[in-house]
Amino acid sequence: MAESQPIVNDDEPTKQVHRDSQTASEFIEQQLSLEADARDTLPYKFDRCTKDLGPLRQDVYACLTCSPPPASAAQQYTPAGICYSCSIACHGDHNLVELFSRRNFVCDCGSARFTNGMPCTLRSDPVTGARGVSGEEAAKENQYNHNFRNQFCACGEEYDADKEKGTMYQCAGLGTVENGGCGEDWYHPECLMGLPKDWSGKDERKDAAAAPDGEEKDHDHPKPEGFPDDDDFEGMICYKCVDAYPWLKAYAGTEGFLPPVFHKAASDPAPISSERPNLKRKASDDADEDASAIARAGSPVKRVKEENITTSTDKSSVAVTTSAAATLTPATDPTPVPSHKHTRLPAIPPTSQLTLFLREDFRDHLCHCPACYPNLIPHRVLREEESVYAPSLSSDSPSHPNGATNHSAGSTGTRSILERGESALNNIDRVRAIEGVMAYNHLKDKVKTFLQPFAESGKVVSAEDVKAYFEGLRGDSEGIREAREKPTEDENETGGDGRREQRGY
Repeated sequence: MAESQPIVNDDEPTKQVHRDSQTASEFIEQQLSLEADARDTLPYKFDRCTKDLGPLRQDVYACLTCSPPPASAAQQYTPAGICYSCSIACHGDHNLVELFSRRNFVCDCGSARFTNGMPCTLRSDPVTGARGVSGEEAAKENQYNHNFRNQFCACGEEYDADKEKGTMYQCAGLGTVENGGCGEDWYHPECLMGLPKDWSGKDERKDAAAAPDGEEKDHDHPKPEGFPDDDDFEGMICYKCVDAYPWLKAYAGTEGFLPPVFHKAASDPAPISSERPNLKRKASDDADEDASAIARAGSPVKRVKEENITTSTDKSSVAVTTSAAATLTPATDPTPVPSHKHTRLPAIPPTSQLTLFLREDFRDHLCHCPACYPNLIPHRVLREEESVYAPSLSSDSPSHPNGATNHSAGSTGTRSILERGESALNNIDRVRAIEGVMAYNHLKDKVKTFLQPFAESGKVVSAEDVKAYFEGLRGDSEGIREAREKPTEDENETGGDGRREQRGY
């Protein structure tokens, strides 16, 4: 019986060409799509460092390449942060950590904080005028925390986008590291409540990291019981910053603020003794109860001291002692006694640790009396909504009116070669511009003639076809072919250096 012969498919080379090649129109469309994606990813211009603008609330990045985290606590470490423009123009190929917005921050690029002498390529030396600045004095008002070492939250975990699950929340950052605050740190919900990472019975972030490649990872990380829904609050102040400014605790559970979310320290015994009411409570069981009690206590129009109030046998009525009644306006006086909001706030034991969640209108419900307003002066975020600086957009009109992407728009750093060529023609003298246009039209006609047979036959234009055409157009195809076929003397002696010509364009 004759051996079976393998079936040769004459179409196989053609299919291979189709898989590795693309038509001219497909190539152009792909390039335009890539340019549009680049503008979506980097929508702002990155041609100006923000250092000259002074302290700003702006997006900040940490460069772990130029300022690597210390290997041990004994190692000297100088944190540094850079602006959006410098993260692309000066540190684009480095290992960066996005810290998002930071208030009153001055870009450190080109300063002495970068001990490796990394220059800022966007600024010029004020003395020599040469492009590039390094070793400048750094801004003294900048505040740093462990985020600049890629460590986040009270747990100090390094952030890894591939392993992290769920949502992290940024504190308003009233307090700095120096006064016991967090410095606008980011937190896991369970860490705000003092719970372990495996509070639900397993460390789901580790489970996500261990998931097989190609398997979809679930990003719906559950939140502990008692943690508010994202739609219920506008921002939050972590328990560290609340401890730094304890006068904020009285606002928990009042108008403009959600009930407090208590932080249970790891050293607290469980259950909490009844002799310590309203102290650090177990968040999952007691936070709602404490919050309800606080809300009830803050409900009266005017709050008087507990020792001046006695409750009668009839729970529906409250008897006020003579000393308390003396502070009230007589019933015959129609004019109400003016009172400040802080006099009606509930008292919270100073030893309790809680996170304060803010509603959208929380600023309207802060007390602005002469006694309280000095507390608000150092914190602009408590007085008005902060704006975040953003560079100008790369394109003034990124989209057409009908919603189609405008591929011709873009900054110098994102425009296509054709757009850059047109811009260059607009900036040279008329004679050279005309010569350039004529040369371009001549080349365009030749390329059109070359592509016409492919368009008529539907044949795919391969990289080899284009390469051979331009070699012939330059007149060096014969020399290149001879060089390929005949190795040099050095290659005959050493066997070559192993290099190969890069194929394609």
